[in-house]
Amino acid sequence: MNKIKNTLKSVNPKVTEIITNVYNVTKNYVSTNILFLSFVILALFDAALLRQFTVGGFWNIDPSLADLVVIVMFGSVCYFIKPKHQYKMFIGILSLFSLICMINSIYYTNYLTFASISMLSTSTQLVGVANAVFEEIMELKDLIFLLSPVVLYFIHRKLKSINYYDKVENIEVGKVRALNTIIGALIIMGFFLTSVTGTDLSRLGKQWNREYIVIKFGIYTYQMNDLVATVKSKLIPLFGYDDALKEFREFYEEKNKEQAKTNKYTNTLKGKNIISIHAESMQNFLINAKINGQEITPNLNKLASEGIYASNFYSQESVGTSSDSEFTYSTSLLPASSGTVFISYWDREYVSMQKLLNDAGYYTFSMHGNNGSFWNRNVVHLTTLGYKKYFAYKDAYNIDEVIGLGLSDKSFFSQSIPYIKQISEENKLFYGNLIMLTNHTPFTDIENFSDFEVDWKVEKYNEETGQTELVSTPYLEGTTIGSYIKSAHYADQAIGEFINELDKNGLLNNTVIVIYGDHDAKLKKSDFNKYYNYDPYTESIKEKTAEDYVTIDYYSYELNREVPFIIWQKNKKYKTEITEVMGMYDVLPTLGNMLGIRSEYALGSDIFSTKENVIVFPDGNWMTNKVYYNSQKEEGRFLNPDEPVSQEYIAKYTSLAEQIISVSNNIIVHDLIRKTNENNKVLEEIEEIK
Repeated sequence: MNKIKNTLKSVNPKVTEIITNVYNVTKNYVSTNILFLSFVILALFDAALLRQFTVGGFWNIDPSLADLVVIVMFGSVCYFIKPKHQYKMFIGILSLFSLICMINSIYYTNYLTFASISMLSTSTQLVGVANAVFEEIMELKDLIFLLSPVVLYFIHRKLKSINYYDKVENIEVGKVRALNTIIGALIIMGFFLTSVTGTDLSRLGKQWNREYIVIKFGIYTYQMNDLVATVKSKLIPLFGYDDALKEFREFYEEKNKEQAKTNKYTNTLKGKNIISIHAESMQNFLINAKINGQEITPNLNKLASEGIYASNFYSQESVGTSSDSEFTYSTSLLPASSGTVFISYWDREYVSMQKLLNDAGYYTFSMHGNNGSFWNRNVVHLTTLGYKKYFAYKDAYNIDEVIGLGLSDKSFFSQSIPYIKQISEENKLFYGNLIMLTNHTPFTDIENFSDFEVDWKVEKYNEETGQTELVSTPYLEGTTIGSYIKSAHYADQAIGEFINELDKNGLLNNTVIVIYGDHDAKLKKSDFNKYYNYDPYTESIKEKTAEDYVTIDYYSYELNREVPFIIWQKNKKYKTEITEVMGMYDVLPTLGNMLGIRSEYALGSDIFSTKENVIVFPDGNWMTNKVYYNSQKEEGRFLNPDEPVSQEYIAKYTSLAEQIISVSNNIIVHDLIRKTNENNKVLEEIEEIK
């Protein structure tokens, strides 16, 4: 301090006075706002740490300023109560911020996106897999965020021991400090807004580009904006209807300009029964893969080689996972941008495959070995999608063998055969969707039901005996991906046994089998790193410099999330591989063309008629055969390095992706199909009167 005073003596007295006053004010402010400043620093550190764990950028200025605005605004409220009681509010708010960071850290690590408050509406669906959170999903780093409230508690204890709160109470005017703090937050906001563009604000409003929002606006702004979006989803039907209807009409007028094209597959399945198998968490990398010469999925391999097999097929699910896939598969619409259709928007009208088949004379039904109310299926299947019957859990099945969340797949399929046989005898045509369950995370129970080996048998020289011996190295034993492969092998066996039983009962003679993976297994990049880069000779992961090392980065991980889609028919060898990229929303147009049904509100395309297909994901990312584009990072990866694309190409499909997401969400939120049908009916009645 003396050095500072001596330095100031040599400076102009007025400048000295200003600097001295600033120093004294700052010193006084810090000494009487220790708890507030500690709260700010800890909350800001949590936000920066979350970025470091997820998108990177611990020291990035923009998200730090945005987070600081939110933190200071929340902290200002605490000044409205007496200093000795402020601690309770500070630690309450900090605990909320820490919890937000911890939840998002867990969610991003496992699903490569940030959590949404709309997930709270589906929290009851997570009860059955709660153990997966603690056993497989949560990591030690996620618990670091819980230290912040603990640190603040000890700071509070120290301040209390030195009578800090009594001293502050004598000088603090709460309302004045609250107002000054708010003004400070607004000044910080002003600095931040100078770097914000119109595109940034547009993305903040649309919310689906979550990664970009966190990178630019910080985690706390993202979460507040998500809360607004969640509430908005409940209120929006009251607003914006005219704009939504206009965009909806213009989109489908353009899309339906061309008459439905015919191709060699048109009506080829007309008059055929359909049994659709919802293959839980089945990923495409398993097809034709072997461990120790043993096929992981021999039955799916056979079906894929004999039937129509889409080798670049992707699910387009969001937070609703399996239920989102069911919805998109049935309606050719995307999942809701906020919440899930099965929980939040089940009471809307949709054109579904089931309803179209009902009109074509089919008896439609669904089957599942889990609780009928899970994902609200007992309501959605019958009222929203239009199935005539839903067979589920104890209402339809004897729960004689449980694996994971419910009835084992083998028992489920076995017990389903008599129902299907009875339906086939009572109805000329039928369509059934059987939802598998065993291959659901966390895959822990499968060890007792699968004998598939995931070690690596390799020949090694034994120096003691002087002979080469076949030895086993651990490879995937005891790992999550190892258990997943065992589970997938079991599921494949169940599918094979089911098809054989259908055949024995004469149920395949006029029946087509359709199999689709509902979504990826939600494995981590580290799991795939071990799967692709294990060295059995050193029993460790290969060095990155190894010639055959497979890099598992963001794009390779995303591209590896393919799931199988197979159309198979007994005694008809299609032997056709669809190499064009295909999404879940393409199933209804493609299968519909083969069955002779069509939805005028489909977002996808008949894969056999499209020139260049595009898959739009709910987060705004999209892909064609040429590129996978990350709209959040505004970058992509060429799928064919020898065929780069132009900026115009990127702009065209980015705009189309945004339009498709918007139209789909407007259909869901505003119930546009129902209202359009009602309006058309009124117009028809008016014409009749005329």
